[in-house]
Amino acid sequence: MSAADALPVNDKTPRQPVSADAADWTRERPRGFWDPGRKLVKTLRDYVRLGGGGGPVTAFRRALVVTRHRFWSAVTACDIPLGFNPGGGFQLPHPTGVVVHPGAVVGPNCMLMHQTTLGAARGNRKGTPTLGGHVDVGAGAKIIGAVTIGDHAIIGANAVVLIDVPAGATAAGVPARIIADA
Repeated sequence: MSAADALPVNDKTPRQPVSADAADWTRERPRGFWDPGRKLVKTLRDYVRLGGGGGPVTAFRRALVVTRHRFWSAVTACDIPLGFNPGGGFQLPHPTGVVVHPGAVVGPNCMLMHQTTLGAARGNRKGTPTLGGHVDVGAGAKIIGAVTIGDHAIIGANAVVLIDVPAGATAAGVPARIIADA
């Protein structure tokens, strides 16, 4: 048997679409010790799960989570606050330099690439972004202000989004504009 025979045959099995409603928790499961994006998301989940109150054991566990969060935040150079609670299936595949405002809302199965920002704005766009389910945000994109990004939308790399993006649409450019609708 040659090396070419060992290669996988083109799989014609259709892929299941990613849901905008039901969280796929397997997307967050760390795949080993050195999986910075998933480990950072795990610290967010652990902190929310521990909540407030409790006795000295809970306080100790919370302190460990805070320490882990600081470690993974330093490794990834991300600024994601501990109170942030994204929808399930949240992914940071290349977690370098991601900045998320604590008031931002992120739906299930969303993915933020490196150098993305979900930030607040002042003036007439005052507020923070809301991302629907299964929104993919490209590298370097900035979503600023009280904008709503619909389910299954795609934000292009380096886009500066200051407008609402409807479900299934693709937005790109500076400032971003809708370049494709579903």
